[in-house]
This record gives sequence, structure tokens and C-alpha cells, in this order.
Amino acid sequence: MGVGLVILVLAARLIPGPRTIDDSFITYRYARNLLAGEGFVYNPGERVQGTTTPVYTLLMAGLGALTGGTQAPFPWLALGVNALADAATALLLVRLGRHAGARWAGWAAGLVWAAAPYSVTFAVGGLETSLYVLLLTGAVCAYVEQRRVWTALLGALAILTRPDALILALPLGLDRLWRALRKGERLGWGEVLALALPGLAWGLFATLYFGSPIPHSVQAKLEVYRLGANEGLIRLLQHYATPFFENLWGGAWAIGAGLLLYPFLYLVGARRAARVQPRLLGWLVYPWLYLLVFAVSNPLIFRWYLTPPLPAYFLFLLLGAEELLSRLLRVDAAHARRAALAAACVCLLPLVSTLGEWRLRPDGGALRPAPHMAYIELERLYRRAADELAPQLTPQTRLAAGDVGVLGFFTPAQILDTVGLNSPVSLGYYPLDPAAYVINYAVPADLLVEQQPDWVVVLEVYGRRTFLQDARFLNQYRLWKTLPTDMYGSQGMLIFQRAAP
Repeated sequence: MGVGLVILVLAARLIPGPRTIDDSFITYRYARNLLAGEGFVYNPGERVQGTTTPVYTLLMAGLGALTGGTQAPFPWLALGVNALADAATALLLVRLGRHAGARWAGWAAGLVWAAAPYSVTFAVGGLETSLYVLLLTGAVCAYVEQRRVWTALLGALAILTRPDALILALPLGLDRLWRALRKGERLGWGEVLALALPGLAWGLFATLYFGSPIPHSVQAKLEVYRLGANEGLIRLLQHYATPFFENLWGGAWAIGAGLLLYPFLYLVGARRAARVQPRLLGWLVYPWLYLLVFAVSNPLIFRWYLTPPLPAYFLFLLLGAEELLSRLLRVDAAHARRAALAAACVCLLPLVSTLGEWRLRPDGGALRPAPHMAYIELERLYRRAADELAPQLTPQTRLAAGDVGVLGFFTPAQILDTVGLNSPVSLGYYPLDPAAYVINYAVPADLLVEQQPDWVVVLEVYGRRTFLQDARFLNQYRLWKTLPTDMYGSQGMLIFQRAAP
């Protein structure tokens, strides 16, 4: 059965093929510049830590060195890594299910993970999410099995893959410390060094190379987007209420029911798991700590932020469903049919509901089955802009954009990142007056007027109330081309060229 599960996971990712997300191209540009000898930089000559995933960046660079150097097929490399990582995560869910005393819930969680759009979309999208989730899940499994050095090493690597791994690392660490102090489970030098050395090594390098161990992109994402006070909380509650996309067939009723049903099932499953294997406690609380941290900090919730808590969420709510069905149907060794019915309900109903998000012919990209949410229309539009602009650009050309992944990867230009992920100068122009926003982001007029990039490529909605209403900008730039789109309510993608002085 394990082989079949692995085949299912791989097929669900290899059949859609790469559907690369804009942010992934930022990682690929860092990796390509490393291979080109430019250093760990986005723009050559500018030492800015604009990525929060050094492990994944270095992995892409390492694999790229073996498969073509600067011409390496990064989207396919990422897809291969991510597919294998997700297959390993599915197997770990089965294993952790056994540790939690599950008969079928581990297999059910693995099956759902195989087809889960919040897993598949970002695996084929080329992000670090799949590797990150594998490191988290692997650390939990190693902790339960008392493989302490592996727990520490996987936890350290997870933090260097995404810093929010601390949300899981802290409760695991507290549980480990409590066991060392109260139960005599001595801390070994091996686990201490495995936890500390990767972070210390990267922190020292980042401080010497970039000037700080903290990724610049963390500050940028917290400062430039405008959000309502409870937007993060609302989005997370919706997500936790519909883990199997019940909203597609149940609408608002499904969300309301899910807000009551799934926390209850989770509580039932968590209670059983904690009784069977107390070392799972840190993972049991992780989805709720994750919700709390992101609700309080209230960043813009990118879709891939919703993936990390899902493996634990799937497993324990399905374990709760298994527990209740087993009692309701009075499942025991003498009632094989009842056991089969309960297993089918736990394993198949969530999977069938999840498959409702898949499309045989998705919008945009290759016409192969893929989750509906794996849309890449904006990336395709930026690729068109990059292809049309590339002959006009040189490595000395400065191009300003709010979404810089595709444009940075497919053009030779120096990128002025108006969000500030890779361009610290941009943050000096925020915050903006709330009236400047049509949606959650706007490009400051002063940024473009004072920094004077040679080209500007933006969705119209980003500038509708800022630079498009600014006489200084309109005097300095001419509209070179408009690419039709209504993305985010925009009236086209606008390409401006700076007028000759």
C-alpha cells in the first residue's frame, strides 16, 4: 500500500507539470546568480537577503550546478524535489498515524495529502513549501521515535527553510526540556550541536554578508500591505472550516458547520493521540498556535501560508472521525463489514470532497489535470511582458515592478522591487495614506519619481490612486504598451518607459 500511495503522490504532481508561481522565480534568480558567480544576490552588486528560504535556494543552486548551471531547468528541478518531499510526507503521516493509535486515519491523511490542492499547487508551483512541510513532519516523527539528533537537525533545517518553523520548534523544544528536567531524559551534545550549528553558521554568514541575519523580506511583507484588523483571522478560520473544500458543494453552510465539526473532531483525535503517545503534544497544538500567531501578526495571507498546519490537522481530525465512527458502528474484530464501512468513510469521503477542486482542463498553462487554484494567468502575463521587453533591456537597465519574480528571471535588468523584498530603498516610501489603496497594495508615486527606473511594469490597480494621478510621473514617463487583463480588478498591465531627459 505504501508503494501505491507514493505513486499516487508523484502522479498528482508530475501529471500537471510545472505551473510556476511568481515568488518561485525569485528563488531561482538567487540560485542562478550564485551559479553565475555573482554571489547570494538578487541584483548583482546588491547584497540584500530578499529570500526567507536559504536552504531551498542553496538546494536549487546545488542541483542546478549538476544540470546545466545558469541554464538549469529550475522549475523541473523544484517539481522533482517537491514531489519526492510530498511522497515522503504522506508516508510519514501513515507512520505517525500508527504512533497515534490510528487504524485508518494515517492512511486517510496520506491519501488526502496526495491530492490536497494546498500541497499540489505549491509543489508544481516551485515553492519551498513541500520541503518545508517534510522537514516539520520528519522532525515530529523523529521526536516521537526519540531520534534526538535527527529531531534537532530537521528542526534547524526547517527554520532555515522558513522562519515560521519556530511555531513548531518551540513547543517541541519545551517538551524536550521538560522531559530532560523532570523525567531524566538527558540532553546530549549531539542534539544541541545539530540544532545550533546550522542556524549559527547561516546567521554568521548572513550577518557578515547581508548585514543582518533577519531576512529583509520579513520586514517588507509586514510594512507595505494594507489589511483590515481581522483579515488574517477570518481567512484562517475559513481555511480550518473547509480542509477538504466542502465550500465547493456546501457553500456558506459548509463553512458554518466546519467551524463547529472539525475542531470537535480534532479534539477527539488529539485526546486519543495524546493518551497513546504523549510526545505528540507539540504537534497537537501546532495548528492552533499557527492560527494564533498569524491571526495576531495579521500579515497578508498568501495561499502557501495555509499549507504547513494541514498534515497535523488532517491526521488528528480524521483520527477523531475514526474514533467516533468506530464507537457508533461498534467496530471490532468480529465485524469486518462495519470496519470496512468505517474505513471507507474516513479514507474516501475527504478524498472525494478534495478532488472537487481539481479540473481536467485548468485555466491557463498546460491543459493537463491540476487543482483549480494552481492558476498562473498573472505569471503568464508577466512572461509576455518580459518577452516583449527583453530586447530593450541590458544588465544596466533598471526595471521597477511590484511582482518581480517572472520579470527578474526572464529579463537581464536590474530590478527595483517596489514592495521592497529585494530593494531596501523602497521601504522608505511606506506607509502610504489609506486612500492610496484600491486593493491591499499600491506603488508609491514618490518611489518612481525619485528613483527614476528606466521601465515600470505594473498592474493598473497598483497605481490607480498613486502615480497614475501624479503629474510628475506622467511628465517623466510614457505609456509604452498595455497588456489586457482584469486581474485583481485591474484595467490592464501597464508598461511605462522613462522619457528621454
